[in-house]
Amino acid sequence: MLARALAAAVLVAFAAPSVAQDAPPIDSAAPQKLAVTIYRAPEREAKTAINRDWLRGYALVTEQRTVTLPAGRAVIRFKGVAAGILPESAIVSGLPEGVREKNLDADLLSPRTLYGASFGRPVTIRRRTGKRVVEEEGILRSGPDGAAIVQTAAGFEAVDCHGGRDAIGYHDVPPTLPDTPTLSVQVDSPAARTVTLTLSYLAWGFDWQANYVASVHPDGASADLLAWVTLASGDVTSFPDAETMVVAGKVKREDSAPDPDDRDVPSLVLQCLSEPELEEQSVPPPPPPVVSPAPMMEGAMDIVVTSRRRVAVKQEDLGDLKLYRVPDRTTVAAMAQKQVALLDRGGVPVELLYRVRLEDGDAGPVRMVLRATNREDKGLGMPLPAGPVAVFAPRGRTRLLIGEGAVADKAIGEDVEVDFATATQVSVETTHPATNKHWDEYGLIVRNANAKPIRFEAEIDSVPARIRKPSVPLVRREGKLRMPVTVPANGSVTLRYREIDEP
Repeated sequence: MLARALAAAVLVAFAAPSVAQDAPPIDSAAPQKLAVTIYRAPEREAKTAINRDWLRGYALVTEQRTVTLPAGRAVIRFKGVAAGILPESAIVSGLPEGVREKNLDADLLSPRTLYGASFGRPVTIRRRTGKRVVEEEGILRSGPDGAAIVQTAAGFEAVDCHGGRDAIGYHDVPPTLPDTPTLSVQVDSPAARTVTLTLSYLAWGFDWQANYVASVHPDGASADLLAWVTLASGDVTSFPDAETMVVAGKVKREDSAPDPDDRDVPSLVLQCLSEPELEEQSVPPPPPPVVSPAPMMEGAMDIVVTSRRRVAVKQEDLGDLKLYRVPDRTTVAAMAQKQVALLDRGGVPVELLYRVRLEDGDAGPVRMVLRATNREDKGLGMPLPAGPVAVFAPRGRTRLLIGEGAVADKAIGEDVEVDFATATQVSVETTHPATNKHWDEYGLIVRNANAKPIRFEAEIDSVPARIRKPSVPLVRREGKLRMPVTVPANGSVTLRYREIDEP
């Protein structure tokens, strides 16, 4: 047993990595200023909710820190950066001499990394026998793969081979093992000085979206529109009191967030070199002395809604994109989701209508659509970012959800249309009354079972040059060809048109 343990210790000693640095590390002060700009997941559609278990958007983090440098070469450590940092994107400004090299200290504090970094360091072996706990000093002589070999005054032995009654206590954390994500940069300074540095970098694992709530008034001609900006972070680092912004629109990026299956952190599993007989019933070991931060998202995040004081975000231009700035500083918390107000408008003029899509005379389902115009004189007049919309209608003294839809990014002046439900009181029947070798005539009977008239649109999936003799004037909205009509209460209307062969 002793020979095998000694051989294992020698092998591990040769395999253990050595850590060498040209200069002692200098920790920068905590960020004095923070700014976080969040970009939406590029491939996520507006109607698709944020996947809190896998956030595929990213953020631009900018922070200012103060550090005192000695003359000559030094290594500056920026502790507490985002765990999802893309180190190749990091830029450090404030040093006229620039940066020699950048390193991401990826081995965070965990049971496995703590064990691996403690090779050759003193530890305390804690054994439980019945109700007695015995402690003995030793030196760790093995790596995290295989058995735990410890050298004591009695020689070498394998620890934790007695049914979980052994535990290893660490005297301290090795200086090379940070407890938070850390970016290190190597610099040369001609003289000792104190400087303020600006660190900017991209990090994956964030996302945001706009969420709208439309409450239709009893007359069906207006609605109250409330919108929130939802911020989501899947990173283990919090950014307190940060200037927060979000960017609407698609920004082309070549890379994307890693697959969740590639983010597993190896755990510490020690194997015994022998199987001694148990003297007594095993007792669970005491709690481990060091608890590591969770490196990745493992479940539902906290959801935080800002205070009742609604301070709407402010919209700014960012090239062809739109940037929305949260006026008050806020905390982008680790593994959390929060909402801040985007807009709150009452009595926005809207139109509630029914629509069906026609293709070669065949009709799809009849859908309910809420339409508004994004102009200031129509109650809106600001760029609206894409996001899901929940539509409510009054029912006595309360209001009930009648459907959900989504809106794409909308500029000022555009129509805002929300397709939110399948109609149950309006039906259609298609007919094909006439045809010849040059054209087909189609008909559509629209029946309204509501106790009041409705606005109806038949959207024709064709080009205008192929449509002849429509029974009502055609209109073009949002690039679509439509036949609008009013259907009386408990009544019907028949629409007709001809579609010729390719001109």
